[in-house]
Amino acid sequence: MIRVKLTRPQRERDYRIAEAFKALRTNVQFCGVENKIIMLTSSIPGEGKTSTSFNLAASLAEIGKKVVFVDADMRKSNLIKRYMVDKNVKGLSQFLSGQNSISDVLCETSIPNLHMIFAGAVPPNPAELLNGSVFEKLIHSMKKLYDYVIIDTPPLGSVTDAAVVSRVCDGVIFVCAAGEVKRKFVQDIVQQITATGVKLLGVVLSKAENGGRGYYNKYYGKYYGK
Repeated sequence: MIRVKLTRPQRERDYRIAEAFKALRTNVQFCGVENKIIMLTSSIPGEGKTSTSFNLAASLAEIGKKVVFVDADMRKSNLIKRYMVDKNVKGLSQFLSGQNSISDVLCETSIPNLHMIFAGAVPPNPAELLNGSVFEKLIHSMKKLYDYVIIDTPPLGSVTDAAVVSRVCDGVIFVCAAGEVKRKFVQDIVQQITATGVKLLGVVLSKAENGGRGYYNKYYGKYYGK
């Protein structure tokens, strides 16, 4: 297993944002112990889906839960750049295509209890890789080893990858940016989620005014459990 150091942006270390993710973590725990494999998606890029996914995983790890974060956004991931990972790591695409073993792509991070599988090189066929038996077996094996498997997926309003991933998940959290997406489009995405048969655990309303001033106060606002 590879060990990587993660450098989190200052905004994610802000006290108010940390408290928002503690609240999200609590809501996830109250969803029940049977919901171990949780994917996050959104309508469009830029709604805070990846930051929400990662910080939820980190927040669960901080209370002693054994967590693996899987970056299944193989089309346009920026996790390595965002968290300034100090190594050239292989990822999910290389594992699913048979180029690397799980020990080559599973990373122990500088956050205790948190392991990660990065997206890897951009493949020509991400949906096909996610729809294969190798991915399904990977996630089910992770479920036996970890308390939570948190999966970041591409926006469902752009591509179908999230719908493909949902077949192996216990539940989904939908991230929606306040004031950036039309209600009808959000309703259509929610219908797509429910049509897959996966349980909608709740909605995170990001970029919501939450009192106070500035970016830190508004970026992560509310969580609506279902």
